[in-house]
Amino acid sequence: MELLKELLKLDQLTYNKLTETLSFNQVEKILQFQKKINNWLYLVLPLLIIFKIFLISSVLYIGTFFYSKAKVTFKQLFNAVVKAEFVFLGVGVLKIVWFYFFQTNYTLEDLQYFYPLSALNIVGYQGLEAWFIYPLQVLNLFELAYWLLLAYFIGKLAFTEKDKGKPMDLGFKIVASSYGSALLLWVVVVMFFTLNYS
Repeated sequence: MELLKELLKLDQLTYNKLTETLSFNQVEKILQFQKKINNWLYLVLPLLIIFKIFLISSVLYIGTFFYSKAKVTFKQLFNAVVKAEFVFLGVGVLKIVWFYFFQTNYTLEDLQYFYPLSALNIVGYQGLEAWFIYPLQVLNLFELAYWLLLAYFIGKLAFTEKDKGKPMDLGFKIVASSYGSALLLWVVVVMFFTLNYS
């Protein structure tokens, strides 16, 4: 996070954006408050990631309950989700590479709305309704890779000799029916709140 802030000059971009509409004293107060919040963020962020992994594992556990004849434990699913989550590290790396080497002239909005290899990058965020931005960010190749990794790991765990087809097919069925449904619900909820508060 600090590397991202330093390399992409986030503090300077934030300062420039705030000075467009606020006085110097107001900007200083906001930046001081932001520094205090950032300290708490370093404590809360790992907890949020663990909570996210716990929720996804729980949803997948329900999926394996309905579709798998094998006994799959929550711990096994938790480990599979942790392994698959490493895919999303590529998002941060590609974001840094993109703005550091390719698009060196950027705004705070460009950083905020950029999601590597997503549908939003094809469509662009300018002129787009606010409630369309999040679903287009979620529709990306990293999410697809995440699904495929989850399907692979869960297929290995849930497949038995009695099952027809391949382990990957069973894994994808479990991921699509459980995680896919939960992700769709999450995106709809975010769209609803964005629409109501924008």
